[in-house]
Amino acid sequence: MFFPGSRYLPLGTYTATRRDGTTVRVTRLPLPARVRLAGYHRRMVGERLDLVAARHLKDATAFWRLCDANDAVSPDALGAVPLVGIPEEGS
Repeated sequence: MFFPGSRYLPLGTYTATRRDGTTVRVTRLPLPARVRLAGYHRRMVGERLDLVAARHLKDATAFWRLCDANDAVSPDALGAVPLVGIPEEGS
């Protein structure tokens, strides 16, 4: 269901019952954690977050680490942010 390296992979799922009686599988959400920043990246116009992650974190699928480090709920929330905090290695 999740790609390798996803922050959701180790959190697991559970079953919830909707009001109409149907059941759905639900993913637990990760708790936000404070991370130390190694520095900042000034984004160019149109520069995608996966490219920033590939450059600084050596993994394009780790864009979610940039979101977490910048208190962004989704990659779109960082769309207009000119400076993106880069988490330290291991954060």
